[in-house]
Amino acid sequence: MRTKPKILVAMSGGVDSSVAAYLLKREGFDVGGATIRTWASGNCAEKNTKTCCGVIGVEDARDVAWKLDIPHYVFNFEREFKMHVVDYFSSEYLSGRTPNPCIACNQHIKFTLFFERARALGYSAVATGHYARVAFDEAARRYYVSEAKDPTKDQSYVLFPLPQELLAHLHLPIGGYTKEAIREIARELGLRVADKPDSQEICFIPSNRYGTFLERELSLRESPGKIIDRNGNVLGEHRGYYHHTIGQRKGLRIPYRHALYVTKIVPSENLVVVGPREEVTNRACRVERINWFSIPNGRTRWRVQAKIRSRHEKAWAFLEGLSGREAEVVFDEPQEAITPGQACVFYDGNRVLGGGWIASA
Repeated sequence: MRTKPKILVAMSGGVDSSVAAYLLKREGFDVGGATIRTWASGNCAEKNTKTCCGVIGVEDARDVAWKLDIPHYVFNFEREFKMHVVDYFSSEYLSGRTPNPCIACNQHIKFTLFFERARALGYSAVATGHYARVAFDEAARRYYVSEAKDPTKDQSYVLFPLPQELLAHLHLPIGGYTKEAIREIARELGLRVADKPDSQEICFIPSNRYGTFLERELSLRESPGKIIDRNGNVLGEHRGYYHHTIGQRKGLRIPYRHALYVTKIVPSENLVVVGPREEVTNRACRVERINWFSIPNGRTRWRVQAKIRSRHEKAWAFLEGLSGREAEVVFDEPQEAITPGQACVFYDGNRVLGGGWIASA
């Protein structure tokens, strides 16, 4: 009988990763759990927040590990988290782009660095509580990610950067369950995290005040500037361009005859450009640094569905001018707020073909 590998589960202290650990143990794996300490240099504004960077997450994960009778570790990745996630987030915002720190954290911390530490402890595989699935294409001899059973919780979008060597050792045990089914299993087990709310914010900015965070993190002084329309007419004033993102409507504080949206940010001039909704829609974008699960194999045009945000509904498009790790994405219909710095992920049905970073729209 083939022995199942030792597997280390990234346990955030939430219900999903807790049940993931239980399901793997029930399947006969030799399971351990580890919680990643990521709060950036102790500057998280709310130490007792329920987000994954808080100490409550460590305590909850340790309690679940005790109930499941599995070993539990705490990995201190503060330095790496600040470098790969916080500094990246800050740099992108100052460049006028809108970053996705959760994808950066997945790519560099929750998977790559976590797997390295797991192997050092003698584990040959890792698992998380992400709502997605890993599969293997026998014909292409490649692993890929596909969508979860529960479309309202699917997280396949944020996993597009994962390399083949990691996917070969990755388990996503809750991808075939709905969220309510996972909570019910946790209730049956008597886990105190069974009804713990999902995190809705960036873990190191629980207040969701990104501009305030940047001012504190980078010692920035508030820098008022002009809000203009596409013709250069001054419509208002902002507190600093980094308080705004492409597609933003709320918080502009400009009385106008119709709703205004941020259409462009010009960091070098401290300008925020706004306009009507039609000025924030576009049919095309250039995507770079693509990670392919399915290799294009000489194609220069590929019919796909694409997502430009995690909660964006997949839209039909063509990948044009495929060249290595770059492509032009041309949508059938205009899409709202295609934002440089965000990810664009390509699908064939439920299967992720690959994804990259939006360079321009």
